Amino acid sequence: MKAIGLHQYGGPEVLQIVELPTPHPTAGQVRVKVLAAGINPVDEMLRSGDLAGWYGDAPRPYIPGMDIAGTVDEIGTDVDAALGVSVGQQVVGIVDNFGSYGAYSEYVCLPARSVMPVPANASIPEAGSFLMNALTARNALDNLDLPQGATLLVTGAAGAVGAYTVALAKADGFAPIAVAAAADEAFLLEQGAVAVIPRGEQLAARIRERFPNGVDAVVDAACILPQIVPAVRDGGAIIVLRPAEDQTLERGIRTKFVNVRDRSTDHQTIARIGQQVAAGLLPLRLAAVLPASEAVAAHRLRDAGGMRGRIVLDFANSGL
Repeated sequence: MKAIGLHQYGGPEVLQIVELPTPHPTAGQVRVKVLAAGINPVDEMLRSGDLAGWYGDAPRPYIPGMDIAGTVDEIGTDVDAALGVSVGQQVVGIVDNFGSYGAYSEYVCLPARSVMPVPANASIPEAGSFLMNALTARNALDNLDLPQGATLLVTGAAGAVGAYTVALAKADGFAPIAVAAAADEAFLLEQGAVAVIPRGEQLAARIRERFPNGVDAVVDAACILPQIVPAVRDGGAIIVLRPAEDQTLERGIRTKFVNVRDRSTDHQTIARIGQQVAAGLLPLRLAAVLPASEAVAAHRLRDAGGMRGRIVLDFANSGL
C-alpha cells in the first residue's frame, strides 16, 4: 500500500509517498480503508524531529497521523460483538501511531475499541478532523477533576483542542475562560466561554483584573506556561499537552502532562464524543481538504498558521 512518510526530519518537503506492506488485523483489531486523515500539531512534531528521543532507532519511514475516517474492510478475531463494528461500516478512529504505523496510509489496522461510527451530521473529511482533539480535551478535563463552578482558563482556545475544551468544560458545569484573538470572541462565547481574554502582553495581569482571586486551573493548549502561572490561584493546577516533567511551582501550583494516547482504546469515552458531535455540542471545523498526494502543501499551510479548523488529507481522491 501507499502511505505518506519521512526518512529524515525537517520541513514539509521531507514528506513523500512511500510503499509499505498492506496490513491485516490481528486479534481485537479492525482494518480501515482510510478515506480522510486529519493533520494535527503532533504530526509536525514528528516531522520536525521533536519526537526523535521517543522514536529512537525505530525503523523508517515514519508515518504521521492519529486521526482517520474510513471504511472497515476486514475484522480480526476476538473483536467484541458489543462494539458493533461490521465490514462496510464507515468509522472514525484514533491511531496510536509509531514508526511506520500511522494514519497517513491507505489502510490502517487499529483496535476495534479505538473506532466509532461516523456521526450522522459529519462528512468524511469532517469525521477525520475531530477525534484526537476532542479526546485530548476530554482527557485534560478528566485529569483535573474540578468541582462544579470551577474557573478553567483555556489558552489557545480558538484552536481545535482549545475550542473542544471550552465546550466540554461548559457542559461539565465549569466556568471556562478563553484566551484567544479578539476576532474569535463571538465563536468562543457560542461554545460556552464565560469570558474571552485577548492574548498578548501582560496576559496574567489582565486575567487577574477580571478574576482577582485567580483561576482554579488551566488547560494550556497554546503552550505558554510561564505567561499564565501568575493568573492561577494558590494551589491551582495546570494541564500541559506537550511532554514535560510534572512540577510543583510557586504557591503550590501543580503542572501535569497528559497524553491522549492513554485514552486511545477508551471506547466508552470515544463513543460519547461521537454522540456529542452528533448532538452539535462539539463544532466540526475544516480549514482545508487536500489530496493526500499534496501532503507537503498541506503541511506548509498548517505551518503558516492563522487557520481555524483542521486541515485534512483526502485519501478517497488521493492522487497517490
